Amino acid sequence: MRDEVRQRIARIVTADPVVLFMKGTPLAPQCGFSANVTRVLMQLGVAFSSVNVLEEPEIREGVKAYADWPTIPQLYIGGEFVGGADIVRDMMATGELIGMLRAHHVALPGGTP
Repeated sequence: MRDEVRQRIARIVTADPVVLFMKGTPLAPQCGFSANVTRVLMQLGVAFSSVNVLEEPEIREGVKAYADWPTIPQLYIGGEFVGGADIVRDMMATGELIGMLRAHHVALPGGTP
């Protein structure tokens, strides 16, 4: 991966507390896995930014190398790679996702950090 792409991804994942690299957009996901992660975040009422990797092939391939994770979507919280759809689903089921969001001071509904 080119250094410029790595630097850009690093800036993206640290620009906002919660970042989702996905296929499509939160309102129009282009794959079921991206839709599932978006749904979890929206159900939690978490504000997040997203990157549509379908519009940026270099970012699509670069983020896979950046995280050493072969698939999209990819969720980052506090600049830290969390995982893809299955991991997010499992973390939601165990409460670990909410704990991670709170640990990174991400606002949840009702103003609870």
